Amino acid sequence: MPRPRRLMNQINIVPYVDVMLVLLVIFMVTAPFMTPGVVNLPSVGRSAQIPESPVEIDIRADGSIVVRERAGAGARDQRLSAAEFAGYVHNRLSGSDRPVVIAADKEVRYEAVMKVMNQLQQASVRRVGLLVKQEGRG
Repeated sequence: MPRPRRLMNQINIVPYVDVMLVLLVIFMVTAPFMTPGVVNLPSVGRSAQIPESPVEIDIRADGSIVVRERAGAGARDQRLSAAEFAGYVHNRLSGSDRPVVIAADKEVRYEAVMKVMNQLQQASVRRVGLLVKQEGRG
């Protein structure tokens, strides 16, 4: 008397692996032929407006603030107290789009730099940067 057949509990995945390998080969062959979208960027001859030189704010080790404005070939330095600096920021930089660069001595407390940045933010100065010295350069 023949034994009854048992049902298989396992799935044969070999055909699925074969199909996946065929798809992989197809994608690898067709990928070089696909071109990404090309973006046509506008071109400009020369800028109509000369970029403004930034206002440099130097915070010295003794806590004094020196504001340097470069106009043309010369530069004008002003040593200001904290109250004078607040007035300067309010009168000269408030709402302007002129860039401002802060250069602080490495001995200056972080709090002094944050006070200057806070005054610039309250005056709606949008373009503020920090000036640093790169390692290995002098």
